[in-house]
Amino acid sequence: MKIVTFNIRGDFGIDAENNFPHRKPLILNKIQQEQPDVIGFQEVLPHVQRWLRDNLTGYTVVGCGRNADYTGEAMTLAIRNATAELLGLEVFWLSPQPDQPGSRYAHQSDCPRTCAYALVNVQGMGCPVRVYNTHLDHLDAEARLLGLRQVLTRMQADAASRPLPAVLMGDFNAEQGSPELAPLTAEHPPLGLRDITAEFPFTFHNFFRGQEPICKIDYIFVTPELRQGRVERWTDAENGVYLSDHYPICAELTR
Repeated sequence: MKIVTFNIRGDFGIDAENNFPHRKPLILNKIQQEQPDVIGFQEVLPHVQRWLRDNLTGYTVVGCGRNADYTGEAMTLAIRNATAELLGLEVFWLSPQPDQPGSRYAHQSDCPRTCAYALVNVQGMGCPVRVYNTHLDHLDAEARLLGLRQVLTRMQADAASRPLPAVLMGDFNAEQGSPELAPLTAEHPPLGLRDITAEFPFTFHNFFRGQEPICKIDYIFVTPELRQGRVERWTDAENGVYLSDHYPICAELTR
């Protein structure tokens, strides 16, 4: 199973040579070259999601916007039709009312946050795998902690109903060792989750413009049933144009 976490960078037209239209060919070429079974995208605006659906031929692209009317940025999943089957999908909000679209925690930015959960049957894995794709709050550490706890609680409940391998991935907006990641760095983390991206010194680079420090904020965590093979950052660039302001992370997993 080849899986990718990919913050695609919101298309706001402020990135000069790295504006989304300039990055489109590089993104498509890389995905066609690698052909991952599952991709978890973050920061997907509605028109970018439409572009993904129109251009990722051979993939089922699912997800909804985070606002109350299902507009705005989406946690989006792309499932490769030739090798994987989408068995179930749910989007829930990181808030005291997870079923309420657009809901948020009191201590949070104005941006609602969600988690897209999919049950995916990938050829050769022997059983379905649960995939959780999320993007934690960018301003408030308490909101990140609350959101992470909520996702982990949901993962534990799902595992209690039917034990299956699971992957948690996304942009956590927190560096390794941050207090809000304590549930995942405890001696006995929930479900035995382990970070298979710990070797990377950074994932966010902001197109190397120097406005913000480079840092590691993108992760893939897996349960013990999953063994990691090759794990790499997609560092592709052409003439100063990058895939995104984050390096996507690609991992090969077996059972």
